Amino acid sequence: MLDIIPDTEQMTALVGKTLYEIWNKLRALIEEKYDMNCLWDKGGKAWTYECKYRRGGKTLCALYARENCIGFMIILGKDEQVKFEQDRDNYSKEIQRIYDETQTYHDGKWMMFEPIDTYFFDDFIRLLKIKRKPNRKPR
Repeated sequence: MLDIIPDTEQMTALVGKTLYEIWNKLRALIEEKYDMNCLWDKGGKAWTYECKYRRGGKTLCALYARENCIGFMIILGKDEQVKFEQDRDNYSKEIQRIYDETQTYHDGKWMMFEPIDTYFFDDFIRLLKIKRKPNRKPR
């Protein structure tokens, strides 16, 4: 775990103003629908920071940040892949392509997206709903 969560200045310096706005919109979208713990950590070899959404020992998704880039990762297990396949035509071609190109491991498909705008947010929410029904009441 990180001792200190990066602040606005640090994140803006890392990813840039525009991507930081996208980052915040994506976080707000997730937090509006899901009551989850947000756990910050180092981002491993490829990323500077990781912000993982978890509850009850299960991870919903994770956001990543590195220089001039943000990432959104969702892992679809076997049952979740079946649900995606059944609904696949309702996703954009880019989401389908990333799904198809993502290697399948013993614990599922680790799909990584690098959003540069909000274009795929509806698809991201649909993917999250495969993993878990939203558990936050609309305000």
